Amino acid sequence: MADLVKELVSGVVDSVLKEILKKTTGRATTKRRRRKTRPAATTTTARKTISAKPKPPRKQVSKRRTAAGRSRQRRS
Repeated sequence: MADLVKELVSGVVDSVLKEILKKTTGRATTKRRRRKTRPAATTTTARKTISAKPKPPRKQVSKRRTAAGRSRQRRS
């Protein structure tokens, strides 16, 4: 029984010591970084004024079926 208590106490002490060591080294917790603010020159509004004229939409191309494609459709 004494061995069991001794083992339990030593386990608790070891875990506490590990926690203390982690805190002193600074590796235990990760710090969240704040977002860096961008300078005003690179914001989206500044980029939009510089961008080129938008391309016109592409014309839709009609896809003609080949003879093989038509016969395949008839079979199914």
